[in-house]
Amino acid sequence: MTEVEAKKPQESLQDRLAQVVELLHRQKLVEDLTHRQEGHHHERVENLVHRQNLVELQRKLDELHPADIAHILEALPLHDRLTLWQLVQAERDGDILLEVSDAVRESLIADMDDHELLAAAKDMDADELADLAPELPRDVVLELMETLDAQQRERVRSALSYDDDQIGALMDFEMVTIREEVSLEVVLRYLRRLKELPGHTDKLFVVDYDGVLKGVLPIKRLLVNDPDKQVGDVMANDPVSFHPDEDAYDAAQAFERYDLISAPVVDKGGRLIGRLTIDEMVDLIREESESEVLNMAGLREEEDIFASVWKSLRNRWSWLAVNLITAFIASRVIGLFEGSIERLVALAALMPIVAGIGGNSGNQTITMIVRAMALDQVGTGNTKRLVRKELAVALLNGLIWGGVIGIVAFYLYDSWSLGVVMTAAMTLNLLLAALMGVLIPMTLVRLGRDPAMGSSVMITAMTDSGGFFIFLGLATLFLL
Repeated sequence: MTEVEAKKPQESLQDRLAQVVELLHRQKLVEDLTHRQEGHHHERVENLVHRQNLVELQRKLDELHPADIAHILEALPLHDRLTLWQLVQAERDGDILLEVSDAVRESLIADMDDHELLAAAKDMDADELADLAPELPRDVVLELMETLDAQQRERVRSALSYDDDQIGALMDFEMVTIREEVSLEVVLRYLRRLKELPGHTDKLFVVDYDGVLKGVLPIKRLLVNDPDKQVGDVMANDPVSFHPDEDAYDAAQAFERYDLISAPVVDKGGRLIGRLTIDEMVDLIREESESEVLNMAGLREEEDIFASVWKSLRNRWSWLAVNLITAFIASRVIGLFEGSIERLVALAALMPIVAGIGGNSGNQTITMIVRAMALDQVGTGNTKRLVRKELAVALLNGLIWGGVIGIVAFYLYDSWSLGVVMTAAMTLNLLLAALMGVLIPMTLVRLGRDPAMGSSVMITAMTDSGGFFIFLGLATLFLL
């Protein structure tokens, strides 16, 4: 990031988005007006105004960091997005493609020819190429691989051999290695000869002649210790390290727990093969959070908000179909008690309260459980205790708030028995919500699925059908 870019406050990003949108709108307006004009100079005026707007847009883009441009592209409809994308300087295409979401990246790549894709990817590091390669046309990937030297080609293949959720797919190959028998003065001279340090270099990696990791030398130790000391005397011998086939989200938790900026990645023989950096971990945590939110809502994948109607429909239909089935089941539960509702109309007014509070309570429980699972806080040893705790919370909430709504029902309908039934139904439905809130994500995990996948839809279905059945059933037994 340049000094000019670094000075731009993050809070002005929305203002810059508004400026770009205004320029795009002005360009459309002028084009519409000039198309309606008649006269000899019509085409010349149109071209002049068109170029002026494009020059101003180009100037705005040149001032922005690639991440800011990515944000603006994601916030624009497809036509405006592609118009803006054509104005981005070719040498910045690669950086922006790495910053945008997968859904938006797909639309940008589809608008580029093979030559543009090759130009955008030619200066990328091996880990960046591995991140982008699955979305590029096969012939472009093959041509890119031919332009790499043997080491870079092997690094790309290595990164591509791991799943997206493994550390090997995220590790960076750019790092500084040193020997433990050299002095700190030698290390300092070596660093001064480098053009620049790899990003997020907070430590140097100490290896032997076989590449086996021996320790790390934090930059702060290098700077504050006597230059005559040897690296082996001041290095950290027990760094936090990872293996490439380990879960990347576990590594992200370790970064948060130990306040890491970078960490070595070693193979089974202890040889240093790469490193993880904080920027990759932050991106991973954000993507995991977004994925969890989408899964709980029943969305299958990340969606471009300006995607086509058909594509959005394909992403959303499956869980809506499930929801339709569960809603039909709930309606049939109500149908079983049509006679009771006809005889006591108050039931129709009160039963949505029982179902609604149960659904909200169930979503609270399921959110806590999914979060605990993500943090590895749920295991076979504490499952029963966790269930008992959630049931106790539900019981107390049911008695307290069920009692409140029971009193309200008594005053509204002058029936103490209806108030008691309301309290009992509320308590039982909250207990059902708590039990399902624990069992649903645990069952999904046992089936090898994401514990958040459609959990919100399923818990709502259970508390709706269960709440209606419990409330109307109790009312039929004790009130009619």
